[in-house]
Amino acid sequence: MVRTPEDSLRTTLARVAPGTELRDGLERILRGRTGALIVLGLDRTVESLCSGGFDIGIDFNPTRLRELAKMDGAIVCDKDASRILRAGVQLVPDPSIETQESGTRHRTAERVAKQTGLPVISVSQSMQIIAIYVDGLRHVLEGSEPVLARANQALATLERYRARLDQVTNSLSALEIEAMVTVRDVAITLQRQEMVRRISEEISQYVLELGVDGRLLSLQLEELTTGLGAGSEMVVRDYRDLGGEVSDVETAMNRLTQLSSTDLIDLGKIASVVGFQPGTDSLEAVVQPHGYRLLSSIKAVPRAVADRLVDHFGGLQNLMAANIDDLMAVDGIGEQRARTVREGLSRIAEASLLDRFM
Repeated sequence: MVRTPEDSLRTTLARVAPGTELRDGLERILRGRTGALIVLGLDRTVESLCSGGFDIGIDFNPTRLRELAKMDGAIVCDKDASRILRAGVQLVPDPSIETQESGTRHRTAERVAKQTGLPVISVSQSMQIIAIYVDGLRHVLEGSEPVLARANQALATLERYRARLDQVTNSLSALEIEAMVTVRDVAITLQRQEMVRRISEEISQYVLELGVDGRLLSLQLEELTTGLGAGSEMVVRDYRDLGGEVSDVETAMNRLTQLSSTDLIDLGKIASVVGFQPGTDSLEAVVQPHGYRLLSSIKAVPRAVADRLVDHFGGLQNLMAANIDDLMAVDGIGEQRARTVREGLSRIAEASLLDRFM
């Protein structure tokens, strides 16, 4: 699987999080008011950019990093920052590589990161900041307090959005059982699921950046995301081909995750992701689900069995009306599994209708 720059940045943030030896070394450099240029990784491309310096090959230690940073030149560590390989190195990247930085150290860091694809850390002596460069991405490390403040704000938002998601999901289940689902209901559910996903990802980034300071944050995030059940994928599978445009689930999911924050507010644009025609009138159109989402909530029903059930009955309403004998007529469905499906759907119907009318 190809790693994106975002994936590499998250990995690097974990390596420099509070509590790690590398973060300790970087903070020692800041307190000592000296700058530093650190490359995480050594390959042929990095070697071709290195001029001069010393081959060291010693185990990583925060104090050693601080002392070596007093020398002019860059420090090259292995990719895990477990060993310091070279020090006092002059890096000579391709000057034609575009950079938005103005300082010599930062310009070099950005160009080396783009040319090698490896993370490069720059510690500014004058500005007292630590910047990480990964390919074309730049991230400035902050102290734990401002990151925690933003994370707690995001957690409060996630809590509200999770409560609203539970409401619209239960409402969708009840409407599906009553055969009263509209395109608007589908779009609202997808909207809330995507909002929760994005906020959860943002908090996960904070957890990475906080390291040992993010333990409680991690527990709160896990609590708020546990039991989410079937996500957007199952909703898309249930409704994707009813609009006649989108038949590939992965394509629809990619389009949903790529919607801008502004587009995510527009229910018409969300509906078009699944394949429905955009427009206010189309949002009120009644649609019938296949039944993938409700079947996925029955743990004893594997996905392959759910696919056969949907193919056989052609929709949720026919599936809800099926008795034990009807279910046993499906290939690979025995009496025990038929009873499990029948009882599971009945429980879901009862719970959804009770929640809706309480």
